[in-house]
Amino acid sequence: MKTPKAAAIAGMLFSVLLAISFFLLRRAVPADPQEPGAWLSTDSNAVALGLNLVPFAGIAFLWFIGVLRDRIGEYEDRFFATVFFGSGLLFLGTLFISAAIVGAILMAFAADPAHLIDSSAFRVARASAYNILNIYTVKMAGVFMISTSTVAAYTKFAPQPIAILGYVLSVLLLLGSYYVSWSFLVFPFWVFTISICILVDNLRRLQQPSATQHSATQPPTK
Repeated sequence: MKTPKAAAIAGMLFSVLLAISFFLLRRAVPADPQEPGAWLSTDSNAVALGLNLVPFAGIAFLWFIGVLRDRIGEYEDRFFATVFFGSGLLFLGTLFISAAIVGAILMAFAADPAHLIDSSAFRVARASAYNILNIYTVKMAGVFMISTSTVAAYTKFAPQPIAILGYVLSVLLLLGSYYVSWSFLVFPFWVFTISICILVDNLRRLQQPSATQHSATQPPTK
């Protein structure tokens, strides 16, 4: 079996879906985990739409991981491959958990809107979703970027400037995510950039055999 050449589009699809989902959630839900929950009655539809996009983004991200492993091929190092694959799965796991908690808050609010806001269960769930997303999910995204950039620097499966950019943006995620609420968007931006490079390289490889075959069919010149 061979990896489909169009699979590189999965990273671009993940980037777009995650960016839209994050934009909807961040615009509707305040960054302060202690906020009273006014967004539940005003922006719940936008939050629900953002949450429904998360599973599709996760599926596309799994395809993206497969594309990267296919690109690395026999040059895959066990140490960096473990960190790369493990951080990617942990990123997806924590992303799904935080989305599930917010979804549970929406369902509980729809069932009993009068008592949810003043309950301690709402405050615990809201703080849990905030901590999981802004601490664990973001940090795993940073580790994924570092390990992938390291593999790219050694195996040359992506241009060196992309690897350097990954190091710089990962530092922003690891150290500055607490201070810059929109810093998480650098992760889908970086994935989108790598996906474009892989897609362009795949298209170039597809054109090379056809060009060689065309030249072989030409009659020899005298």
